Amino acid sequence: MKRRILVAPLNWGLGHATRCIPIIKELYAHGFEPIIASDGVALKLLRKEFPEFSSIELPSYDVTYSKKGAYFKLKLIKDSPKLLKAIKAEKKEVKQIVETHNIKGIISDNRLGAYNKNVPCAFITHQLNVLSGGTTWLSTKLHEQYISRFNECWVPDAEGDLNLSGKLGHKKNFSIPTKYIGPISRFEKTEVDETIDLLVLLSGPEPQRSLLEAKLLKEVENYSGHVVVVRGVPEKDQKIEQKQRVTLYNFMTSKRLEKTINQSKLVLSRSGYTTIMDLAKLEKKAFFIPTPGQTEQEYLAKRLSMQGFVPSCKQDEFSVFLLDKIMAYKGLKSFNTKVDYKALFGLF
Repeated sequence: MKRRILVAPLNWGLGHATRCIPIIKELYAHGFEPIIASDGVALKLLRKEFPEFSSIELPSYDVTYSKKGAYFKLKLIKDSPKLLKAIKAEKKEVKQIVETHNIKGIISDNRLGAYNKNVPCAFITHQLNVLSGGTTWLSTKLHEQYISRFNECWVPDAEGDLNLSGKLGHKKNFSIPTKYIGPISRFEKTEVDETIDLLVLLSGPEPQRSLLEAKLLKEVENYSGHVVVVRGVPEKDQKIEQKQRVTLYNFMTSKRLEKTINQSKLVLSRSGYTTIMDLAKLEKKAFFIPTPGQTEQEYLAKRLSMQGFVPSCKQDEFSVFLLDKIMAYKGLKSFNTKVDYKALFGLF
């Protein structure tokens, strides 16, 4: 019987779920049986990607953004009692899953309650430093306390100076056993004709995902080329709409999205870390609009702009004419880092 590993990504946009896709595939390739556990759109996406594997719904953190970025931190503080309650419920649920499904190990991507003391557990994060303005020291310390309950911390980035996450994923005096596994992506670069002038990738928690969608759909009316918009809303069936030069998809499976990004000359998206890893793997030119109030995305966008890779701007300042700036930037590049999954899965 194959050893069963529970893979539990956080449902916060689609990034945590999508970066678990290559890990789930490699678990299976190395003789393990992945069991998927999450909630909401993250669980929907992974069920579509892996209908052959068992999946379990976990308690939802039910975190939403404020409509105004300035209130982001206040909203998180207000939601913290609900969040702590969900983490407690999650820990209880995971304990039961470990016992009833004969789980031999757990990989949690930022799910703070997805661990159990009776099996080896790994925690995936690119945030060893949790940026939150003046309270960064506190949010980092609290995060570190949760990570310390796991056997290992896996950082999806390079360890040296040439890296994607900057100070987010690189911290001095981090006492928890940490492995830098290199940037990971579900995609592969292929040489194809770039028939799409602009690809718009939408994702992230509501209401900010919908607010950005409304703004960008209005803006791309003034764009002269062929535009494809992927709304990032996994539903039972794929829906395709055509509005003049704009083609809208509610979601795409990994294979379809990989092909679409490869076919795109320019990409417009949030500056989420998983998106950055994917676009670096495919070596794309892009423009980033960080989620208002999300310090991590603002930091990543600013850092990549200062390094000359990708331009960015605030959401309320965006105009489609700013896309002309992209050509003055180098675009994202791949590190060609090969993950040693055999050694990584030695934990189990």
